[in-house]
Amino acid sequence: MRDIVGHMVDVTEGYLKDFDIARSGGQAEPALGLRVMAKRLDERAQAFRSVPQSELLRRLRDDFERVMAIFEGLSADEWTGLQVPHAYMGPLPAFIYPVFQLMDYGVHGWDIREGLGLPNGLPGDVADFLAPFMFILWQVTTDTERVGSEPIQVGFRVSGRNGGTWRVTVNASGYAYEPCPPDELNAPTVFEFDPGSLVLTAFGRVRAGTAYGDQQVADRYRSLFFSI
Repeated sequence: MRDIVGHMVDVTEGYLKDFDIARSGGQAEPALGLRVMAKRLDERAQAFRSVPQSELLRRLRDDFERVMAIFEGLSADEWTGLQVPHAYMGPLPAFIYPVFQLMDYGVHGWDIREGLGLPNGLPGDVADFLAPFMFILWQVTTDTERVGSEPIQVGFRVSGRNGGTWRVTVNASGYAYEPCPPDELNAPTVFEFDPGSLVLTAFGRVRAGTAYGDQQVADRYRSLFFSI
């Protein structure tokens, strides 16, 4: 739990710095890429181990209030038009940062409860909101070297308020996805997920989902992704 709090302080203060750069027209450092993100975030979180608990929690609360004030103050034009540099992904539209914050608190809240052995699950509002973004997460964490010479085609049926059906194709060039009508979901393998299981699976917390059709294709798909 200590390192999760350190991680949240680190990433939130990173977001604050990113918005300062975007608003001031400053120059950000070159993006580091997602493949190094997990290792670096672990190291940065552990660097807070010497900070007293009360001080670190107070710092996290202050950081949260500051970043939420920035999010709430974004204009309609800034929501999509303001490009904010991300340390690992490069410039991103401002609206993705509130999404990142929901991912941080939603998934890491699950991590804490799971670590403590408490009754656990993602709240419905969190899971429903994040579910469609999991295809973007998979898109940016695909290791194309694992695809092989034969493309992978799968479909998804996701329940929940933001659920739907999606068609996914992965080849040596990358990961592509698109929504499609349920009756046009033609693929060798179709996965079914509830939104909470989809989010936790995409973040590598669980191995969930029901695969119908070709199980070898299902296994190939499941093995494509690196951790962040």
